[in-house]
Amino acid sequence: MRRSDRPTAVSSRREQLRRAKRAQRERERQAGLVNVQLVLPRETARKLASARRAANFSDLLDKALDEIVVHVAEFPQLRDLAWNRTDEYIAAAEAFQLYERNWRFVDPANLDPHEHALLERLKARFGAGVINA
Repeated sequence: MRRSDRPTAVSSRREQLRRAKRAQRERERQAGLVNVQLVLPRETARKLASARRAANFSDLLDKALDEIVVHVAEFPQLRDLAWNRTDEYIAAAEAFQLYERNWRFVDPANLDPHEHALLERLKARFGAGVINA
């Protein structure tokens, strides 16, 4: 016996999957999520696959990336030093080198607390606690 509220023309399984995937992509886009494909060594990929199951994976990854790259726009004096660069993010070591090479243009008295903390972190990591300027 056929129910009257059921549509008579049922989509094929392939069509159902296509629509579901499209809806999933739209939900991810609305949530601000982006799919990133990486080519990694097998062992690193296994570690990453295991780590992504952690509840706070996104926060931990963000903290790790903050140690590797610097968002130039967040730091006014670094932004001025990197005026001719088009990249939004630069490697942390490169940011430290920019500060060192162009220290004469940096006004340490006017560093905001966020940029001062970055500079201290970069000095400790790449400059053995000092800026050679």
